[in-house]
Amino acid sequence: MTQEHPLILVIEDEPPLRRYLRATLQSFGYRVEEAATGEEGKGMAARVAPDVVLLDLGLPDMDGLDLARELRGWSAVPIIIVSARGKEEDKIRALDVGADDYLTKPFGSGELLARIRVALRHAAAVAGAAPEAVAEIGPLRVDFASREVTVDGAEVHLSPNEFALLGILVRHAGKVLTHRQLLHEVWGGVASAQPTYLRVYMANLRKKLEPDPARPRLLLTEPGIGYRLKC
Repeated sequence: MTQEHPLILVIEDEPPLRRYLRATLQSFGYRVEEAATGEEGKGMAARVAPDVVLLDLGLPDMDGLDLARELRGWSAVPIIIVSARGKEEDKIRALDVGADDYLTKPFGSGELLARIRVALRHAAAVAGAAPEAVAEIGPLRVDFASREVTVDGAEVHLSPNEFALLGILVRHAGKVLTHRQLLHEVWGGVASAQPTYLRVYMANLRKKLEPDPARPRLLLTEPGIGYRLKC
């Protein structure tokens, strides 16, 4: 996070929507950079180090999913998808490749700004974690200061929302957390009606942390209630 007003990188090929996003974001104090293609957006993300990326999926030179996957490979910046693709499978694919949130066009400025605030809060929480905040549970080790996660000594790379979800489970290890609690803590009120998010992110965490995701030994499901990190 910069000390200046947060910088939002908009990767969108439609000029009218870019103008709308720039005007809306600047009116609320955000700085804005724009890119009209995937290659341009990739280069700009490396140069300007944005605090949040707003990414369209229908780019002229590449699919936004491929770009999200590339960005996540070297950056932990929160990625919010803005797309006309509104099917559940589209959202699941986007979350699977590392996006943190998904907005279906058309959307209101209020919802957009709320999603950005949630993304910024998560990034700030990770950056401001106490240096001594390290948790070790069985083979799992979580360093909240460096945002480093290892399993049996091997480093695991998590997206911001994956790390936020794991962090809540770690801090409440052994306790059952309901679906509603987890949705509220990670995504806030804007995602309370998106249980799909939770299911996708838990599946992603199990793929990355469990030797056999189909038979988890750490991230346990409490049927009809929620999830629990086994001590």
